[in-house]
Amino acid sequence: MIVCASLTDQGGHIPLVAAIRYRAVLPSVGEGLSSRHQVAKFDEYLIRQAMSAPMIKSNRPTAFLGMLFVLFLLFSWTMQARADVVLAEGQVSASITTELAFFRDDNGSQALADMLSRPATDWKQNGSQTFSHGYSNAHWWLRFDVSNPQKTPAHLLLELSYPVLDDIEVWILAPDGTLESHYRLGDKQPFSARLVQHRFFLIPLELAGDARRTVMLRLHSTSSMQAPLTLWKERAYYEQDQHVLLAEGLFFGGIGLLVIYSFFVFIALRERMYFYYVVFVLSLLAFLGALKGFAFQFAWPQATEWNDRVLMVSLSAMLLSGGLFTYRFLGLNAQSGRLQRIASFLIMLLTVFVVLSLFMGYGTLIQLLVVFGAVSCLFMLIVGAWRWHQGDHAARFYTLAWGFMLLGGVILALNKFQLLPQNFFTENAMQIGVAIEVFLLSIAIVDRINENRRLQISAHKEILAGERRTREAQFNALVAEREANELLEQRVSERTEELREANQKLEELSISDQLTGLRNRRYLDRLLIKESHRCHRYQHSLAVLMLDIDHFKRFNDSFGHDVGDECLRHVAAVLTKEMRTPIDHVARYGGEEFCVVMPETDLEGARIVAERIRKAIEDMDFKVDGRRVPVTASIGVVAMVPLEMDYGRELLKIADNRLYEAKAAGRNCVIAASTKPHEFDV
Repeated sequence: MIVCASLTDQGGHIPLVAAIRYRAVLPSVGEGLSSRHQVAKFDEYLIRQAMSAPMIKSNRPTAFLGMLFVLFLLFSWTMQARADVVLAEGQVSASITTELAFFRDDNGSQALADMLSRPATDWKQNGSQTFSHGYSNAHWWLRFDVSNPQKTPAHLLLELSYPVLDDIEVWILAPDGTLESHYRLGDKQPFSARLVQHRFFLIPLELAGDARRTVMLRLHSTSSMQAPLTLWKERAYYEQDQHVLLAEGLFFGGIGLLVIYSFFVFIALRERMYFYYVVFVLSLLAFLGALKGFAFQFAWPQATEWNDRVLMVSLSAMLLSGGLFTYRFLGLNAQSGRLQRIASFLIMLLTVFVVLSLFMGYGTLIQLLVVFGAVSCLFMLIVGAWRWHQGDHAARFYTLAWGFMLLGGVILALNKFQLLPQNFFTENAMQIGVAIEVFLLSIAIVDRINENRRLQISAHKEILAGERRTREAQFNALVAEREANELLEQRVSERTEELREANQKLEELSISDQLTGLRNRRYLDRLLIKESHRCHRYQHSLAVLMLDIDHFKRFNDSFGHDVGDECLRHVAAVLTKEMRTPIDHVARYGGEEFCVVMPETDLEGARIVAERIRKAIEDMDFKVDGRRVPVTASIGVVAMVPLEMDYGRELLKIADNRLYEAKAAGRNCVIAASTKPHEFDV
């Protein structure tokens, strides 16, 4: 709209003409000039005309003041004019955040028609590199204009790169105010309902040459209110996204491999500390995957309710498992005092948070979790530093790891609470801290695994050092006497031999069962691997017997564990006696279970041996208080050529299944498996 004003001097002589440009907000979007560049040129023209207009001398400054008033209005409207978002030639993207105009709707009562009729003064200009307003229940309206100054059509994408927003409505308006497109987005909608199947919210914009559109958005979310909006050329966006996906894939893939490695460490060592670490890293993956939008895209694209809750569940589970891991890793479970009590209390509270995360509202709980999580992580960091100070070698890696993790979490939390600006570093601080943390914790875990080995080596070094000091002292005292030197060498040799024998004994103890004197399960596992490899290679039969003493629990309850131990030793002696050849091996599998491995033995031969063993145990003269007590055993037998190189464990499972069949058949019997591969039930 153009308004012309005619101002005259006192005598009414030559008029001063000025023009004031006025552009209404909406719905008259198309009125006035179509681009910021054209508006600026028009304003410049008006100023030139006003300044060059002739002025008649007058005793009163009416004309001069009038011109100043007109210029003031002109500049005022120019400054209020909204800039269009334009992708120039060669430009692939542009941030929209600084050009946003926004309106806060506290109760969500405003509709599109209401917002179109609002005056420009109701809208606030963002004027910042970020749009972040923390946690609130308000509805937020955003508005900006997009222009295509080129003659050719432009294929654009509007990216909203905050994937945890609940509800997003998008309207695209033509210059005449008519509605061209309307979209409904957000993580409350199934992933399949998105315009573009992408982890972020992508809105296609097709602009003809010299075209202009107004985009309006309404946002509402229980999560932190953030709207990082970027306008992209379509092809350029997908090209850069490939690089992002590669980096994210390397990150999540590396963390996933670490989870697998840690799980196998837990399986091998059966230490709960490593299980807690596996849960901790899995929770981290779930939290970051949900925060980045990957989890909703690939893991549960239709589970909208779970996607909304997984951030709370994963964060609380991460804090709880991290606390339990710390509790055992730093040895707080073996200590007493204030730190141990505080740690136990924090773990109890974290357990409550895990339960609350399953049904409590997002907005309140996530803020409590962030604050309490920071307190818990700080406590863990302090305890780690204290253990480091006490000389715990692995605690130094733990402290550094938790420090980076805490720093990244605090930066991310401050970003969500609008205390830090939204940029690449603050948005990815948690991810960077996690990468450093899991790397350092992996080093700490490996260091802890090797701690016992280091202690053994340290003990051996101490022995050798003591011997060396003794030898040096004797050498200095008897330097002139050859006999003394020879005696010293002899003693060193003897000590060395003793150490060798001691090492052999240690190795023997590591593969032997202290109660029965048989080989233990560790030896059995290695034996099965070796024999299955050999028998598979040469296509020889390998037999495995699983033996269990019948009603042994009742036996222990009746006579006591001391008598039970003596019974186990008698059975072990019988098994050792009944072995046919030196290549047959017997081991205690665990409790009252024994295992016999017989290479070069077919099923019939193994069954005969098993029956002989069963009969020998049944005839065993075992007495308690001078009275013979009958002892029987059930035996499962399998014999076959291993189907694979590492088939020992499968043979063990089959033999164990036959053992359970023997127990079901009434005990004190032998059940042998068929040698036909298709009849095996592994």
